[in-house]
Amino acid sequence: MEAIYWLIILVVLIVIEIITLGLTTIWFACGALIAFLAANLGASLPVQIIIFILVSLLLLFFTRPIATKYLNKKRVKTNYEGVIGMTAKVTEKIDNFNASGAAICNGQEWTARAEVDHKIIEPGTIVKVVSVSGVKLIVTEYREE
Repeated sequence: MEAIYWLIILVVLIVIEIITLGLTTIWFACGALIAFLAANLGASLPVQIIIFILVSLLLLFFTRPIATKYLNKKRVKTNYEGVIGMTAKVTEKIDNFNASGAAICNGQEWTARAEVDHKIIEPGTIVKVVSVSGVKLIVTEYREE
């Protein structure tokens, strides 16, 4: 009877994987498949559960990094990830001490702060986005390389 339960778990995990398309449950589906096979070979329930956990975790830790590296190449970066490394134009003086500053990057206006706290960057200056903190761009003056 346990084999049927493992089969049901396997189907549910595969359906979740198909819906999410994010390599979220495939590792556990493989663990359920191996546990299903163990149940058919007569393994006891505790052995089946241990097999499920071990196989799932081994696949998760050893194959997930490889799979995400090759399968997520075409993933579209989110808005904040996409602006890191881009240049922006300062539209309002950036002064961390007075908590002021704004810049336009990729056609959108952002609150901006200097990477170095004491640095003041004047409007019209071209800056490079080094990171994003919350909804603020962290920038440094752009120097052509």
